[in-house]
Amino acid sequence: MDHLKEKLRKRTRRHNRIRKKVMGTAERPRLSVYRSLKHIYCQIVNDVKGETIVAVSTMSPEIRSQVPYGGNIKAAEIVGQRIAEEAKKKGVKTVVFDKGGYKYHGRVKALAESARKYELSF
Repeated sequence: MDHLKEKLRKRTRRHNRIRKKVMGTAERPRLSVYRSLKHIYCQIVNDVKGETIVAVSTMSPEIRSQVPYGGNIKAAEIVGQRIAEEAKKKGVKTVVFDKGGYKYHGRVKALAESARKYELSF
């Protein structure tokens, strides 16, 4: 059990270190990613105002109907596509990517590349 606590502590420290430097503004909000074992969540945040502009996850009904299990790369790609589409509707074209202390690998990478593919630039 101590191994899991240590792993979480290290991820939290990495995330805090990143958050000191990465900040979302009105012109370029922050695309924040969180992943659990069963789901992946992302949101576009304006840190200056402290408001969430767009939020999408595998828990969303439209994504849940497309993907039976939310903890895989296919689900992350769909979430990336959906966040880019929603951001475009709100007028957001460029963001700052906050990978949440996770490695840029697997589901996080799939979400980012899918969002870029659907014209969200970062």
